[in-house]
This record gives sequence, structure tokens and C-alpha cells, in this order.
Amino acid sequence: MENPMDGPDGEEPTQEYEVRGFGVRLTNTRPDIDSRDVLHRLAGALDLIARHAPRRFGRLRHDIQRFVVRRFPCRGAFFPQTGECLVELTFTVNPRHTLAEIAASIVHEATHARIAARFGPLPRSCRAREERLCRQAELEFGLAVPEGATVVARARQALAMADRDVAPTVDWTEGARRVAEVDAEDGLG
Repeated sequence: MENPMDGPDGEEPTQEYEVRGFGVRLTNTRPDIDSRDVLHRLAGALDLIARHAPRRFGRLRHDIQRFVVRRFPCRGAFFPQTGECLVELTFTVNPRHTLAEIAASIVHEATHARIAARFGPLPRSCRAREERLCRQAELEFGLAVPEGATVVARARQALAMADRDVAPTVDWTEGARRVAEVDAEDGLG
């Protein structure tokens, strides 16, 4: 399997939308998920950023080319080759996760985007520092929103981790296998 960090594969049914002025490419491979719910929650998360971190929201237009929503082995990702910010499909629509958590993931990935635009690809030796900057952005956002307690706790926990844990090497093939396994267990694979 190709490294999913290279960007969306585009082989599955995809729809294009606009949410709060951003292009959104939604690949919904889950018949149990209503795409309208996904788009509604994405809009709500963007509204939180606009309301509680307007400066960050303004920078999103420069940092992110579009949003991609699809199944993925983690909550979010930034694809520097395309300038796209991925927000994971099931994470976005899962009611156990607050809009603040979705928004914090966007803030996190937008921080990666801003770093990539300014410095280009960083060496592996800088990844922990980059990840800490992204977690710090999450923390600041979490402190600014009324429902940010979970975001704050998660960011503080990550910031306290050792470098190898805050920026682990990810086996994307294994991650994709686990996603497929979960979908198969749900009768969708």
C-alpha cells in the first residue's frame, strides 16, 4: 500500500462540497454515516474556530487548500503535497467527540500546514518539536472554547510525553489494516 500521507487515493466514491467557504472532498464509504451529518459537524467545528480563535480561522484560508474527509488511521493529517487537511470520517461524525475536539484537530493540522509553508519538509529530528507546537496550538484553542476540557487534557498529556512518544514513527500499512479490520467487523468491509 502506498503511504497514505501522500494524499487521498481518489479511488472511492467522492463528493465535492463547500463548507464555510472551504472546499471539502468527502469520501463516505460507510453506509451507516449520513454525509449531511459529517458536513454539519465540520461546519460546527469551523464555526468554533471562527468564533473563539478568529486569527487562526483567518489563517486557515492561507494554510489549507481544502479539507478531505475520509476513513483514515488517525483523527487528522496534513498532506503537504496538496495542501489538504484531512479530518477522519468516523471521528468527525461520532457524537462522543465534541465539536471542540474536531476543531482542535483542524487547528493542529493547520499548524503543520503553516510550518510546512514556512520551512518546507523538516528532518525527522525536528518532528517532536513540530508536534509539540501543534499540541500547544491545540491547548491554546482548548483553553479558549467553553467545551474545551477534553482538548486541554489531551494536549497537556501529549505535551508531557517523551519525544519518541509525542512524535512516534507510524506504520501506515498497519494503520490501514486496522481501519479495514474495524470496517469488516462492522460488516462494511
